[in-house]
Parts: sequence; C-alpha cells; structure tokens
Amino acid sequence: MSEHRPIFRGRLRRPGREGAEAEDEIVEIDPGALTGIFAAPKWMRDLGFTAWLVVGVAAALVGGIWLISLTQTIVMPVITAGIIASVVSPLVGWLGDRGLPRGIGAALVFVAIALIAAGVGLLVLAGVAGQADVLSEKLHAGAAEIQSFVEGLGVKKGTAANANEGASSSIDGLYQALTHGVLGTVDKLAGLAVFLSFTALSLFFLLKDGPAIGRFVERHLGVPVPIAHTILARIAGSLRGYFLGVTVVAAWSALIVGAGSLALGVPLAGTIVAVTFFGGYVPYLGAWAAGGFAVLIALGQGPDTALAMVVVVLLANGILQQLVQPIAYGAALGLHPLAVLIVTIAGGCLFGTVGLVLAAPLVSAAVRIAADLREAEEKAAEPSATRTDCAPA
Repeated sequence: MSEHRPIFRGRLRRPGREGAEAEDEIVEIDPGALTGIFAAPKWMRDLGFTAWLVVGVAAALVGGIWLISLTQTIVMPVITAGIIASVVSPLVGWLGDRGLPRGIGAALVFVAIALIAAGVGLLVLAGVAGQADVLSEKLHAGAAEIQSFVEGLGVKKGTAANANEGASSSIDGLYQALTHGVLGTVDKLAGLAVFLSFTALSLFFLLKDGPAIGRFVERHLGVPVPIAHTILARIAGSLRGYFLGVTVVAAWSALIVGAGSLALGVPLAGTIVAVTFFGGYVPYLGAWAAGGFAVLIALGQGPDTALAMVVVVLLANGILQQLVQPIAYGAALGLHPLAVLIVTIAGGCLFGTVGLVLAAPLVSAAVRIAADLREAEEKAAEPSATRTDCAPA
C-alpha cells in the first residue's frame, strides 16, 4: 500500500479562451516537488557548516588559552617536564634493558639533568660575575671609542657626546641586568623557585612512571587503544626528532660563535658558548638573544671587536646555519622550512615560548598521524576488496 501524500488542487483559468475552452483547468501540485525550490544550495549549506566548525574550534582554542593562563603555575612546569621527559625517556628505558630498576634509572637520569642545569647556570652567572669590574670598564671604553669613531666621520662633537651618554646608559642598564640584577634577585624570585620545584617533581614522576601514564592516557583518549598508541608514539617521536635537530643546530652555532670569540680574544668564551647553545632551544628568538649577549661582551674589547662579533653571529645564525638546518630538521619533522617558520611564529603568538617550542613538532606529529591512519584504513580495505574480486559469479 502506497504512502498517502497530500495533494494541493486548484483551478487555473487561461485568459483569451471562450466557450467550452473557457472552463477552468484543475491543477494538482505535490508538496514534495517544492522541497528543493526554497532550500539553500548545497554549497551554501556546506559553507555555513564549515563556518560554524571554525567558530567552534576558535572558541575552544580561546577557552584553552584562557584556562592555561589561569593554571600556568602548574601547567607550565608539567609541559616543560613533559618535553624533557619525552626526549630523555629512551635513556631510562635503555638503563632498564640493562637490568636496572626503572625507579633507579629515572633517579640517575634526573640527577644528571639537574647537575647539567646547575653547571650551566654556574658557568654563566659565575663567569659574568667574575669579570664584572673588567667588563664594566671595557664596555665604557668601547663606548668612548665609538664616540671617537663617529666624530671621525664628521658628526658634531656635541651630538657624538650625547650618543655616547645614551649608549653608556644603555650599557649600564644591560650590564646591571646581566650581572648584579640577575645575581641579586635570584633568591627573591619565589615564582622561579616554585616553577623549578614543580618542574623537577613532575619530571621525576614522568621519567619513573612514564609507561604507566602513557597506558592510562591511551585508555582515556577517546579513541581505540591502538590508534591512541600510534598518536602518543608519533608525538613522542616528533619531539625527540625535533630536539635532536635543535641540538645539532645549536651545537653548530655554538661552535662557530665560540671559535669566533677565541679568535677575536673575547673574554668568557666558554660562557658565550653555553649561552649560545642553550639559547638555540628557543626557536629564532633564543639564538639572536644569545648573539646579543656575545656582542655585548665583545664590546668590552672595543667597537672593532664588537663589529667582528656581529659578523660572526650573523654568519652563525644565517648562512652557515642554513647548511645544517635542512638536514637536521628535514628527517626529524618532514616539513618544509617555510611551514616550520609559519607554525612556529603562529604558535609563539598564541602560546608564547611554549608555542614556539612545541608548534613545529606537534604539527609534524599531526601530519604523520594522519598518514598512519590513512595507511591503516587502506590496509583494512584491501582484504575485503580481495574477497570481493575473488567471489564466485
């Protein structure tokens, strides 16, 4: 029995007809035939649906940033510890394969990281503090030489003196922040102490209980456990590969800047190497900040030495770095250098330093996860296609 559908009936009178032809015509209209007339085109519906998706994603992103800003006291240490743990956890696993209990292996790796961090901090701070008086005197001597050089170019003496006074004030400000400011306020920075404490505590537990935490996340990620395992493995692998590439690039830049410092006779060459190396772990900004530190120290030897150090820093962070960077990042990320630059800057604008550090490896992980899932779907579809092809007619 066919489904009953209402029919609209009406009379249609055509003008210009007479006699029998003047009778009205009966017209029947099926309402179902009018459905598509007043509906929005498919492309408009798809566009509207996509627009609402974009709005939803943007709202979720803004909400996530807001929550992170409110809970950054604990979120930032956990993120920092997670980054470090993802990189060094294979070392804990290697110690476990040699028969060492995971807790002891985690403790050994944790102590090694703490000693390295403390050693670098002492190298930088003690090195600068030990040269405090000499550096201050040489920095002002360098400013005086710059004034003489500017006057030799034809600039009026009064203008050059004002420039020297401004430069000396800037040097004093930078120098105080670099030496007495840092050394005098570290013990008063309660926020730094809390950050380091939470980071250390989180790092130890992530190293010790990393596999158990990973299995818990896989079970509660909202996707099948094999897919969750693939996602976490790709994220950890991208982080390790990225920071391996960063380490190679940072070591290369530190080698160049350190060799330039020794060749130019700049003091604190070891401190400059340490600052350049660890500054390389903050993409783009860290390398140039470390370069500014090296130039400031070189200025104490005179403007000529500072200018030569500027050239060395430009080479280390520019042309010479490009020789190593594509090789170091290419295999690790599988992304075009322009894509790495775009996502890094965008991540920094949205999430600050954490975004600068995590944007490229997370995007790389997302690209590889999508490729893994697509490959898994294709493999899952192959047996059914084979059975269909081989089925008897």
